[in-house]
Amino acid sequence: MGRERLFNAVILLALLAVPLMAWQMDEPFVITLATKVAILALAGVGLNIALGLGGLVSLGHAAFFGIGGYAMGILASHAQNYEPLFNWPFVFEGSNQMPLIWLVAVLASAVAALVIGALSLRTSGVYFIMITLAFGQMLYYFAISWSAYGGEDGLSIWVRNEMPGLNTLVPIQFFSVAFGLLCLTLWISSRLAQSAFGLALSAARQSEDRVQTVGLAPFKLRLMAFVISGAITGLAGALFADLNRFVSPTMLSWHTSGEIMIFVILGGVGRLYGPLVGAAVYILLEHLLGGISEYWQIFLGLLLLGMVLFARGGLIGALLGREVAHD
Repeated sequence: MGRERLFNAVILLALLAVPLMAWQMDEPFVITLATKVAILALAGVGLNIALGLGGLVSLGHAAFFGIGGYAMGILASHAQNYEPLFNWPFVFEGSNQMPLIWLVAVLASAVAALVIGALSLRTSGVYFIMITLAFGQMLYYFAISWSAYGGEDGLSIWVRNEMPGLNTLVPIQFFSVAFGLLCLTLWISSRLAQSAFGLALSAARQSEDRVQTVGLAPFKLRLMAFVISGAITGLAGALFADLNRFVSPTMLSWHTSGEIMIFVILGGVGRLYGPLVGAAVYILLEHLLGGISEYWQIFLGLLLLGMVLFARGGLIGALLGREVAHD
């Protein structure tokens, strides 16, 4: 087993061990922190497919994160209030079932990513960054003005949604849901990177002309990666809203896009477990330093600056001293 695979296994086991020990010690807050790490890492895994594999620097991924959150909020609020979401062609009163909510969140985010990607990918470089940012901000301001679902105040959900066979109100059981989905998406991301599609996408990132020479279309490759990336990020948004039992326009803001990108950069762009390491470090800094000073993000900024200047492979690259690899 290579050093990076061993490191990845240790990180994943640590994420599992911390909430299990907290459960034995009756520390539900620590379990919630671990759950938050797993969900934010899931969002980072989504972005890492576009950024690490495709080289697509998107500042609009909060759009998909927020769409997933609002998909959960809208379905759950109608189910809890017994108000039909629509009456034609049949009456549908929403749902509080997680699998159905996830399906809607993934599909809605994928469709949004398809539309945004089809337009944004006609540009490149700083123009691509700015147009994805613009789309994200458009949805953010739309959510602020969407008074039917709370507008600027957001939308609260009374009870956490249900998962067959589990009591999601129990912190350790909800963690198991988030952890299981994270493991699944990490496996999918790994298989994707090693597939013919992943290799072609990486080749398009390195040399677009060579990919075109062998008869492949870089635009289609990047669009497919962008859609997959958006769908996974939307799933993370639905879980995050369920964790907090609250969804608000801030999930769609450019600050959220920046935070998701920070997870990837801190851990290592293109590293399979980079988003998990980055999310864990972010949450630890927020928890440990946030109680000391409200300006704790200064220390985060210094750490991020150090990563960019001296450890281009992120924390994983700094620890392992290897070139960027997505395996």
